[in-house]
Amino acid sequence: MLNKRKELLVRICILLMGLLIAHAGVALFLLVGLGTDPFNVLVQGVSQFLASQNWGITLSHGSVHRIICLLIILALLVVERSYIKVGTIVCMLCGGPFIDLFNVLFSPWVSESLPLALRLLITAVACCILAFGMTIVIKSDAGTGPNDLVAIVISDKIKKRFGIVRLVTDAVFVLIGFFLDASIGLGTLVCVVLVGPVADFFLPVSGKIVDRLLNQTKHQEISW
Repeated sequence: MLNKRKELLVRICILLMGLLIAHAGVALFLLVGLGTDPFNVLVQGVSQFLASQNWGITLSHGSVHRIICLLIILALLVVERSYIKVGTIVCMLCGGPFIDLFNVLFSPWVSESLPLALRLLITAVACCILAFGMTIVIKSDAGTGPNDLVAIVISDKIKKRFGIVRLVTDAVFVLIGFFLDASIGLGTLVCVVLVGPVADFFLPVSGKIVDRLLNQTKHQEISW
């Protein structure tokens, strides 16, 4: 039997594997240039709203992203702190570097210069890759990024399927961003429609993968 510390380490490794997969999808999504993901549409809208106010405060997109994530974490610490785990911080710290890595790897072959039909196909594939990686992260039970936690917590609280809740929350992010003058592309709409339902399909598959990896680690420890 794995002790708690070793099990947490294994779960974090599984989480990192899921993050790598998910952010490969994110990088592909961004490189085709058909819009940003729903959460970043919200961030862009809030950024533009703050910039339009005469408050003498100028915040970058990244700064607003971090502030919104921090507000989500603070809200969950009040409402249901059990969702905030070490993996939540790992997700926040590793997301940017992983995207940068895959941008370097994919940029020679994927760009906005590709035909629109191919860019749309890559966007759909990227959303599926993102959804699969995200479900690995969720099933690792080591923590999840703040933006994904919104749908997870709501799904758990109202006892509805994650995929449906994710679709609705993504749509809400986009609507708020739209009303705050954020730009929305075809890729954004594809992301709203695909990620939730595809994640619903992959959740049981990812659960079995995570269980198998944990069981293999336990057997290896017993054999030692």
